[in-house]
Amino acid sequence: MSETEDVTAATRLHATIRDLWGELSASERVVAQYLASTPPEHLLFASAQELGTASGTSNATVVRALQRLGYTGLPALKRELAADFTSATAPEERLKQRIAHVGHDLEQIKDRVFDEAAERLEQCRRLLETDVLKQAVQILADAREVVAYGVGASELAARHLVLKLRRAGRRARFVGATGFTMADELLDLGRGDAVVILQPGRLLREFTVLTERARAVGASVLLVTDEPTSPLADRADVVISAPHTPTGITAESLTGTVVMDTLVLALASLDEHRAVETSHQLTVLRGQLLDPTEPRPRKS
Repeated sequence: MSETEDVTAATRLHATIRDLWGELSASERVVAQYLASTPPEHLLFASAQELGTASGTSNATVVRALQRLGYTGLPALKRELAADFTSATAPEERLKQRIAHVGHDLEQIKDRVFDEAAERLEQCRRLLETDVLKQAVQILADAREVVAYGVGASELAARHLVLKLRRAGRRARFVGATGFTMADELLDLGRGDAVVILQPGRLLREFTVLTERARAVGASVLLVTDEPTSPLADRADVVISAPHTPTGITAESLTGTVVMDTLVLALASLDEHRAVETSHQLTVLRGQLLDPTEPRPRKS
């Protein structure tokens, strides 16, 4: 990556450090100096633990320094750096970069993947405020039917939500169509429904059409996105931040899936009887589908 490719993110970081230098503690200044002197591509693939060790501080100090500089966490800084990286570098070259930085040591590969996953999940947990979670759960609880929309990598989390909602006794369906075929999926959307949109990094025309249709028929909109300040957020009733991967090392749908699990468990706690009864019915139906000549699986 050349200097011109990362000038936007790097310049912002350097300018912020300069402007806020007087507000940083001694340990935070050490971290800031290290960030400013480290090539952006190295920051992109480093964990908070590694940055803490390299700067002679700690991962907690790294996170605290980044928050003082206006970032929600290390994934937020990486996302800015990655934006310049991905816009100027072909996918196959980005894969080469990932492999080059991770290396071939299995222990190091394991640490890289788990560290990034932990960082993304921790930031997601920190960003999900209780009041926002409460509003989101109430939208689902009041819904006649929940429509989950996801395309590409976001499809996994959307389908996961629908499966778990049905198992909790709620009406839900998945929509992943694009283009003209999506119009047919929108015909059944009506008043009292709730639309859950899992938005990837870019804003698709389908998202706008879906939210406008929801508004027209009186359905609520819950947006789960990596871009909480995007134009789509203005049309949503509730917005939940789910940080995407800045490097491509971990699954795009990781945080979205965990958010879905959180919503469904919270929803089940509001109507425990319905959830338990549906679980019982599911067990009965599964039993009927078993071959009576085959031994039943042991309960774990």
